[in-house]
Amino acid sequence: MPAFSFLLLHVADHAASARFYNRLLGLPILEQKDGFSTLPLRDGVMLGLWERRTVEPASSGQTGASEVALSVAGAAAVEALHADWSAQGLPILQALTLMSFGTTFVAEDPDGHRLRVFAPPGA
Repeated sequence: MPAFSFLLLHVADHAASARFYNRLLGLPILEQKDGFSTLPLRDGVMLGLWERRTVEPASSGQTGASEVALSVAGAAAVEALHADWSAQGLPILQALTLMSFGTTFVAEDPDGHRLRVFAPPGA
């Protein structure tokens, strides 16, 4: 079975997006080269930031049509990130709310990618 190794986001400026995720999530920028940056997520999976104008074949997807979900331990952690990201000026697309899968909110990165933070019930 193939190994899951990358989450790739098509972005306007890979270096600017790498700095954004470095600041937001505390992920080190491992590599930057010709239209592409990488940051480590976990267990060998990388976040790849690929500059839209260099994607082959050309990117046809719309940002905001999917979400990157980030889990945290407990509703208090969701609330703390909501306050922090709001203070940093990230657009908040969904305010803090309780849904069937736990406490959550949705923010947006500079390229329009949806970032959902959640804590499962009982976490």
